[in-house]
Amino acid sequence: MHRLSGVVQHYAWGSPTAVPELLGVEGDGTPWAELWFGAHPSAPSRLDGPHGEPLDAAIERDPTGWLGERTAARFGARLPYLVKVLAAAAPLSLQVHPSAAQAAAGFARENDRGVPLDAPHRLYRDASHKPEILCALTPFDALCGFRPVDATVALLEHLARRGAAGLAPFARLLSEAAGRPDAAAAALAYTVGTLLTMAPGDQAHLAAATAAACTGDDSPWALATGWAVRLAEHHPGDVGAVVALLLNCVRLAPGEALYLDAGNLHAYLGGVGVEVMANSDNVLRGGLTPKHVDVPELLDVLVCAPLADPVVRPDPAPDGATRRYRTPAAEFALSVVNGRDPGREVTGPELLVCTAGSFDGLARGEAAVVPAGDRAWALHGCGTVHAVAVGTA
Repeated sequence: MHRLSGVVQHYAWGSPTAVPELLGVEGDGTPWAELWFGAHPSAPSRLDGPHGEPLDAAIERDPTGWLGERTAARFGARLPYLVKVLAAAAPLSLQVHPSAAQAAAGFARENDRGVPLDAPHRLYRDASHKPEILCALTPFDALCGFRPVDATVALLEHLARRGAAGLAPFARLLSEAAGRPDAAAAALAYTVGTLLTMAPGDQAHLAAATAAACTGDDSPWALATGWAVRLAEHHPGDVGAVVALLLNCVRLAPGEALYLDAGNLHAYLGGVGVEVMANSDNVLRGGLTPKHVDVPELLDVLVCAPLADPVVRPDPAPDGATRRYRTPAAEFALSVVNGRDPGREVTGPELLVCTAGSFDGLARGEAAVVPAGDRAWALHGCGTVHAVAVGTA
């Protein structure tokens, strides 16, 4: 087992206090948005020791020892996942991630065009897809996937009666498609495409009218309408605040999670969680951000099938102290281990993040990586560990 240094990312939406508090250090007044643990080439963790070797370099030097033969054969000389502590004090962008085929094609296309990897308008920064899971450490609000159409129709009709008349045509269109999955997906795709490609003046008018209709709403949709108001305040005139009303708006309790597969339209809104993803940085944005937005590319990648229940709840393991989160991801598998002196055997590389309590050599907010060659890990102490292994899918 080797301790890892994390890499802090200071994005504007980050909390100035949550990550410093986790680490037990003083904040510096800047937003600490993410704490990365892993081997992504743009911000690799370093191994503890006098030389502080980057983890990606160590893996490249001895892929079989670090990854094991099976993982190295399947994913090459790279850690297939990336782990982050995410602390959102303000909403993130409305976004999707591409599939593996879309990422490979997009990466090759931008390379052929000579777009620099660090260019602000670059869409595909690597050739990998980016399935991800976020497990809440605090109450965590998020938009995730399209709400079932009949419920969205009721919400849009409710807001139309409160003054957002521009939503009524979309409510009618979606109502005609309710109960027919293919028609519902097509109607959602048309609605999103129409909203995001409206003339700027029309977008601003509809966004303002919708925000006004949402203000003071105390209906069963109050969480969604309240966030629509806040999104409109953060991004005046951005119709993304209207698109947000088509999505599931959920508040995770600590220990609950969201799984986001390719094409899932989503936005994290606020809270602290552990995020695990395939080792990729591909994001396509459609709004609610000052960063580069590419609506046509987002619409090409978007999957519009409604998602009835986006929340992932853990399965308890036989030992009673471990909670496992089931996902179809091949790159990662997340479990949360609670209690005294945890440990287990490993067949591939595992990354451990201590999120509560403390252990010998691993305090709250710290992380360690277990090479496949170690065959097992064990910690002495009492607390909570988010443990990430390679998936079995």
